[in-house]
Amino acid sequence: MSNKKLFANGESESNFNSDSPRTLQKLGELVKKQCHKINKTSNAGRKRSIFKILAPYLFVLPAFCIVFVFIIIAALHTFKLAFTNATLLSDGHFVGLDNFVRLFRDEYFVTALINSSLYVVCVVPFMVILPLILANLVKGNSRIMGFFRTSFYMPVVMSAVVVGMIWTNLLDSSGLVNSVLKAAHIIDSSIPFLTDRWGILFSSMFVTIWLGLGYYMVIYLTALANINKSLYEAADLDGAGAIRKFISVTMPGVRGTMWLITMLSTISAFRVFNEVYVLTNGTAGPGGMDITMSMLIKREGTGIYARTGYASAISLVVLVIVSTFLIIQRFVEKRGER
Repeated sequence: MSNKKLFANGESESNFNSDSPRTLQKLGELVKKQCHKINKTSNAGRKRSIFKILAPYLFVLPAFCIVFVFIIIAALHTFKLAFTNATLLSDGHFVGLDNFVRLFRDEYFVTALINSSLYVVCVVPFMVILPLILANLVKGNSRIMGFFRTSFYMPVVMSAVVVGMIWTNLLDSSGLVNSVLKAAHIIDSSIPFLTDRWGILFSSMFVTIWLGLGYYMVIYLTALANINKSLYEAADLDGAGAIRKFISVTMPGVRGTMWLITMLSTISAFRVFNEVYVLTNGTAGPGGMDITMSMLIKREGTGIYARTGYASAISLVVLVIVSTFLIIQRFVEKRGER
């Protein structure tokens, strides 16, 4: 820094005397001012950096509070109740593992476990593959493709009551499905879609797949949009057909999304409630043989004679089973990536 800048009051460079008290005083004042400016700049930068770090957490704080109150605290309370004989009218007392021992002696629990497991085995493969095929067919930008995308997504926004009314009327013994099959001379007597145990279970599975197609199709459409178009062009140059491009380009390009949908559909299928409940009017089929895990939790955990401790134990078992499914799927996914 030049002496002319140091002495802005007009003193010339020749009058500069580093040993004079006046010069030392001015030099000290200048250094003090510069240090003050540096500190202000540093503090402002530090405040900005702290805000940048905290800003994302501040934005998610309201959502976290809601999750903490209505999910985390509720889950901890459920865990506590699972080891008690609490009912709707009493807090009960600690009973250890009695609820879990009773579970596997409960015929309804075993039936619900079998039905929910069958739901996962039968529904998940269709939920993973069919929406992908559908998304591949309607991924164009034309108006007709937009119409089809909207049509397939419509069931997602329909209420469970509306869905139940539609399919109850369609699958009734005198409903449209049986009437058409009889008119085409495919069947002689009505198929018991809503009165037979297996008829109800597989009808519910079909409705679940119908409801989920549009939702998972939209997820796949996002993944398909991110696939490099040059891969399809290279496949065209190699003379690959539509099926070959689907297997060699599309499926590898959406592998991560397929695993995501596998996890989501597994959770959804094992926790199925609305479809079976609505199609059976809450009875879970003849003799309750179509009951699922979620319906069993609802039956045991609500009403004036509710056994909230027992229902909490069932909920905990569902959590463990679903978590095990997800861990196994994640392990298989990691091995596939290697």
